[in-house]
Amino acid sequence: MTVIDAAVLERHGIAPDEYARILELMGREPNLLELGLFSVMWSEHCSYKSSRVHLKTLPTTGPRVVQGPGENAGAVDIGGGLCAVFKIESHNHPSFIEPYQGAATGVGGIIRDIFTMGARPIALLNALRFGSLEHPQARRIFEGVVSGIGGYGNSIGIPTVGGEVVFDELYAGNPLVNVLCLGIARADDIVKGAARGAGNPVYYVGARTGRDGIHGATMASAEFDESSAEKRPAVQVGDPFMEKLLLEACLEVMKTGALVGIQDMGAAGLTCSTSEMGSRGGHGMVVDVMHVPQRETGMSPYEIMLSESQERMLMVVHRGREREVEAVFEKWDLHAVKIGEVAEGDRLKIFDHGQLVGDVPNRALTDEAPVYRRPMREPEWQAEVRQLDLASLGAPPAAQGAFEALLASPTIASKRWVYGQYDHTVGTNTIAQPGLSAAIVRVKDTPVALAISVDGNGRFCYLDPHRGGMLAVAEAARNVACAGGEPIGATNNLNFGNPERPEIMWQFAEAVRGIGDACRALEVPITGGNVSLYNETEGRAIYPTPVLGVIGLLDDAEATCTRTFKQPGAFVVMLGDNRGELGGSEYLARLHGTVRGVPPALDLARERALQRLVIDLIRAGAVQSAHDCAEGGLAVTLAECAFGTGGLGLRADVPAAGDAGPYQAHATLFGESASRVVVSAAPERRAQVIEAAVAAGVPARVIGETGGARIAIAVEGTVVIDSAVDHAEQLWSTAIERRMTRGGDSGL
Repeated sequence: MTVIDAAVLERHGIAPDEYARILELMGREPNLLELGLFSVMWSEHCSYKSSRVHLKTLPTTGPRVVQGPGENAGAVDIGGGLCAVFKIESHNHPSFIEPYQGAATGVGGIIRDIFTMGARPIALLNALRFGSLEHPQARRIFEGVVSGIGGYGNSIGIPTVGGEVVFDELYAGNPLVNVLCLGIARADDIVKGAARGAGNPVYYVGARTGRDGIHGATMASAEFDESSAEKRPAVQVGDPFMEKLLLEACLEVMKTGALVGIQDMGAAGLTCSTSEMGSRGGHGMVVDVMHVPQRETGMSPYEIMLSESQERMLMVVHRGREREVEAVFEKWDLHAVKIGEVAEGDRLKIFDHGQLVGDVPNRALTDEAPVYRRPMREPEWQAEVRQLDLASLGAPPAAQGAFEALLASPTIASKRWVYGQYDHTVGTNTIAQPGLSAAIVRVKDTPVALAISVDGNGRFCYLDPHRGGMLAVAEAARNVACAGGEPIGATNNLNFGNPERPEIMWQFAEAVRGIGDACRALEVPITGGNVSLYNETEGRAIYPTPVLGVIGLLDDAEATCTRTFKQPGAFVVMLGDNRGELGGSEYLARLHGTVRGVPPALDLARERALQRLVIDLIRAGAVQSAHDCAEGGLAVTLAECAFGTGGLGLRADVPAAGDAGPYQAHATLFGESASRVVVSAAPERRAQVIEAAVAAGVPARVIGETGGARIAIAVEGTVVIDSAVDHAEQLWSTAIERRMTRGGDSGL
């Protein structure tokens, strides 16, 4: 018998005070297996012990919410008895250690969360962060992650329809791989992950269990250091073809009515699924690991319970209907093995060949996990980095050169190199191709469509986490509105450093406060999500990076909108105020190598009015295109509206914004002020658009007209940018490809 000493506790990531609490809950010393159960279930990744007190402040209810946080995924009503089921999850740590499998299994895991709810997955999006592509390691991780996402999604037949990719040196040691999956289900067919009915059999279905992924949840709850490469065995290995069979078999079983509850064996594997299902259902569970299908010999109960092998599910079946369930899985050539049953009481009892080897109260592993209100402190450097002295940057570069450099910046540039590796049309639901707008997918056999966007700006949160959290919600919702969708629900993935550092905990709490403020003001409830902490390498944290995924409803799938200009002679309107705010901008980072200043201001009432106006204009057919102003500011937004048109350009003249002295033109063109959308419309719609904006209380200014083959932008009558559309689009569309094929500096 292993002696539980300080070294054993450290290996399991259990603090001394946590062990004292375990002794209290157990009423005795745990054995090694039981300690392992607590290790994974009390890990930050599974228990949310540092974040739970803050997450409870988020708005999670609303008229369309069918399922909020607490289940495998959230769900919102989209009419006709249907609901959209969606969630975002991270696989950050595994993707650093083994990029291909780390990303691939992240995709597999979030897909299982969706079909576990009884929904058929129809779309994937990803939000990715990497180090600078000038460095070989960043290129290797980037290439591996993109290949893993494409390899899994393409093979299982679920389209990857959109997302975002950001490059910054602070993500070099901790890439972020956040994946959102969207599915459709009938509202009355939603399946829950609860174990009920003493005597009902418990079934293990799917792939065999191996030793991959053991203590994966614990690994995801720790910082990286020079020994991180040794953690490679903790990364799981995925099989998308097995998952496709599992998906179809599970959805078929759900239609039989034989199912009581179901849960994915994701983080913490069999431990999590057994204890959480029992806890949710208010019952105990008895399992014997000898019945668990195994692909390796000599596996111990510890290894079987903690393995995170992929493509596995746990089911509770109505007693008497076992053969019915087994027949479905036999049809799909999958394992469906009874490993135990639901029991009276509240304990998880684990046997091995009939011998009791573990006995733990379910709630001790789940609801009784520690909850910390960790110390918080605003960083000493916070006020200093908010100071921006433009004069200290020297003479401003030519606006033309800055414009071309921004178009070629990997964060702004086309992500064609990425989505070209994804099958984004499989399933025939995709309406808008990646890169044209928020992702838009139709809901088959209905007139409606869904728009989806994922967004977040780590630099803004670094400078002001509260405002950064608000801006992330606003931009994701604004992107959905620009596609014609009314935002109806959101999911979040909160990526931060070590919560045991008061400065990081302050960033987290402030960002969550900002998310809550924006969600309440925009009436977009949070239906679930994920928290990824300890994103640090040797003490250096990533930018605080909350990623928001917002779902929007389009009543008419035909009334969608994209960013591209549609005809010459259309007038171009900027909706919202251009305040020339350069704080935290891509311009400062790319052209001056600095991240400083105050992020853009955000008036949530004006943001809501803008989004409502854009949705109404699109539904009325008054505008031909809509594109929000974000990274790179107004100049980049105007250029992107011209890209993909076959060379259709524009002439624009914009008033000077802000008070930036010699940097006036740069602040006007490249500032990233929030709550702005550029729309284009036919000449006969001019009065309609302007009158609607006036009625909505949204500033509107005609700034140009489409036509010709050049992008010509003037500030107060002086042309400062003049590029052929083809030349500018070439810079933008090939920037990432050039870096990946030549390696490092593209020469721009």
